[in-house]
Amino acid sequence: MTAVRVALFDAGSKAHSAAKHRRTAKALRRQIIVLFVATGMLLLTASRGMAEDDSRGAQLAAICASCHRLDGHDKGIPSIVGLDQKEFVDVMAAFKSGQRSSQIMHAIALSLSDGEIVALAAYLAAQPTGTKQR
Repeated sequence: MTAVRVALFDAGSKAHSAAKHRRTAKALRRQIIVLFVATGMLLLTASRGMAEDDSRGAQLAAICASCHRLDGHDKGIPSIVGLDQKEFVDVMAAFKSGQRSSQIMHAIALSLSDGEIVALAAYLAAQPTGTKQR
């Protein structure tokens, strides 16, 4: 009788262990699916935000194009395409504070928020500089 109980206990224990393993595997698959969905949503949101920043940068650059050439060529007024982002942000901050002198650039810098300056800097830094003309 004892041997039968041990055999039944072992069989029940193995069945319980297999069921527990299936539940664990199912939970793990569910977690992986949730992780992939969340990652996909994050990437979609990030790429949309980057596209919006790039679009915003392009819109702001159109204002700059009234004086600065956006093809990388320099015809009296310095080109701003291809400038390092930090350098551009620093120069705009200097115009904004009045450390650099230019009434037009001071007014333009004051009209832009810090976020707009950063978006503009990122857009301009990403643009090809082309061939410089003398």
